[in-house]
Amino acid sequence: MASSLMIQGAGSNVGKSMLVAGLARALTRRGLKVLPFKPQNMSNNAAVTTDGGEIGRAQALQALACNVEPVIDMNPVLLKPETETGAQVVVHGKRLTTVKARDYASLKPQLMDAVLSSFNRLQAQADIVLVEGAGSPAEVNLRAGDIANMGFARAADVPVILTGDIDRGGVIAQLVGTQHVIDPEDAAMITGFLVNKFRGDTSLFGDGYELIEQQTGWTGYGVIPWFGDAHKLPAEDALDIGGTSGTGDFKVVCPVLSRIANFDDLDPLKATPGVSVEMVRAGNALPGDADLIILPGSKSTRGDLEFLRQQGWDIDIAAHVRRGGHVLGLCGGYQMLGRTIADPDGIEGAAGITPGLDLLDVETTMIPDKTLTRITAKHIASNCDVTGYEIHIGRTDGPDRVRPMLEIDGRTEGAMSADGRIMGSYVHGIFGSDDFRTGFVNGLGAATGVSSYDKSIDTILNNLAEHLEAHANIDGLLDVARKHSRGASS
Repeated sequence: MASSLMIQGAGSNVGKSMLVAGLARALTRRGLKVLPFKPQNMSNNAAVTTDGGEIGRAQALQALACNVEPVIDMNPVLLKPETETGAQVVVHGKRLTTVKARDYASLKPQLMDAVLSSFNRLQAQADIVLVEGAGSPAEVNLRAGDIANMGFARAADVPVILTGDIDRGGVIAQLVGTQHVIDPEDAAMITGFLVNKFRGDTSLFGDGYELIEQQTGWTGYGVIPWFGDAHKLPAEDALDIGGTSGTGDFKVVCPVLSRIANFDDLDPLKATPGVSVEMVRAGNALPGDADLIILPGSKSTRGDLEFLRQQGWDIDIAAHVRRGGHVLGLCGGYQMLGRTIADPDGIEGAAGITPGLDLLDVETTMIPDKTLTRITAKHIASNCDVTGYEIHIGRTDGPDRVRPMLEIDGRTEGAMSADGRIMGSYVHGIFGSDDFRTGFVNGLGAATGVSSYDKSIDTILNNLAEHLEAHANIDGLLDVARKHSRGASS
């Protein structure tokens, strides 16, 4: 049975995902078979697995750090928010149901078996399983039936390292306070702590570090300096996106929808020389100097189309088109570009029909069955190979489908306006294909050479591993995992 170690956070967004990815790459470089695991995730940024399901994007990145393909067992429960109060529940890669937040607590106990069965399968294949918690164990109001933090750690008998974010301030209170508010038996699962995101001279925190050890009785395993390239890794939380990336003259603009999904589609463009990408948040107009507007995926297409109109972005997009600009819609964004979006069965909300932006002569009907598949395609205009994935509900058809974007195993996919300036596709991840990305933006007026996005991510993961090797006691963390773990029970 493999050893295991769980990284939990004293708060949200303390860097758990990045730490697990970095530790995974560091231990993989040491010759260990490492697999990532997150019992429960909440994100609309999902990845399609090799076994035909979907998991959180962070676990797909962590799988990459381990040099393995992502599978559904790495994230057995995925919550995908659809409204302010409800979310789709995905179990073992497939949609189980949609529940209101207040009703999810009653569902959680039923999901522990799914969580433990996935964890046990991973343990049977690995030398060590690195587990990522969700949110914070200090949210004791959510402790009953918990499957994401201490509920899982105790059920699976996995030792916990608690991580605090010093960049936010108050890291001593974060860590010491967590021990104070959680159940003593939960606190007993925590064997040590990490302090993350330190800016400046780490030796200046020596007294604070010792105080945490004295107050908690936990062992400190390192103060991790700020890792400057963290923002270049695919983000999972929509709170992490915004602002402008890159300094190129070719300007891509993307509105941040209220239920934006799979926004890492734009990451390769952000890393492309000669290209800048501006993510525009609510309350701001879409810039008039954009060369390309990308409408991203959405977990609630009709709801986000209403949100888009509330921001006045439909007017900005229409003005952009009148100026001769280009628009690309991906997945939900593709659906928005059409004449209408019909949801007769109320799959994403109230049943009904919503007028689209009327920029493509197509219509979309939502259907119960979700498409989940990895694809290899040919971009028809450039003849470039494209890899990506489909993850959507809905079927789109209409006259502009006679001008498709892609060919996939003999079928055509996507649509284009007669003048070629409005394009739509259901395929995510297409900009990760280097030749296609280069040809596409250059064809719209950019000036850039071919660069390898995958290679750049791999380099960042290696640099992150070296960063942790230099500043964290990885040998000590390994000792904790090996001495404590006895395997999960189901």
